Amino acid sequence: MNLCVYGAASDAVHPDFLASGYNLGLAMAKRGHRLIFGAGQTGLMGAMARGVTDGGGEMTGIAPDFFQKPGVLYESCTELITTKTMRERKQLMEDMAQGIVMTPGGIGTMDEFFEILTLKQLGRHQMPIAILNPKNYFGPLLSMLENAVKEGFLEEACLAMFRVFPEPEALLDYMEENL
Repeated sequence: MNLCVYGAASDAVHPDFLASGYNLGLAMAKRGHRLIFGAGQTGLMGAMARGVTDGGGEMTGIAPDFFQKPGVLYESCTELITTKTMRERKQLMEDMAQGIVMTPGGIGTMDEFFEILTLKQLGRHQMPIAILNPKNYFGPLLSMLENAVKEGFLEEACLAMFRVFPEPEALLDYMEENL
């Protein structure tokens, strides 16, 4: 299965987050899943890529051509695709994916997640969506979404369009069961 994984590019995060990304990449490789990601060398993106590499797996990195600078892109991608824009990058990642995973990250990660969730809500795809939530990183975000339901800004059915997991193995079980 091709899993598109969104995640941080920053290394300035707690090592537990990086370990979680690495373990997800390693587990994906051992189960024969291909990583589709933003091609980053650092942060959770880089940790996942190293896990996939160490597990003997394959990955497709997709990055805009302006990211082609020393130290930015993961050099051991099985396949590297360059685009002109970030928007093209997101579209290719979505087009190649059979399932979507969000790991801890910042504004870019959240942008990718909310766009893919909106598209699912609008019936534009039926891919399973999962959130890897180490250290309950997404707890405040999930509370905000629950509050949006309570206040009438979001239908409760939207919360059922994704699942949240603290560990990679259960997340991958869910993805495999929902393809």
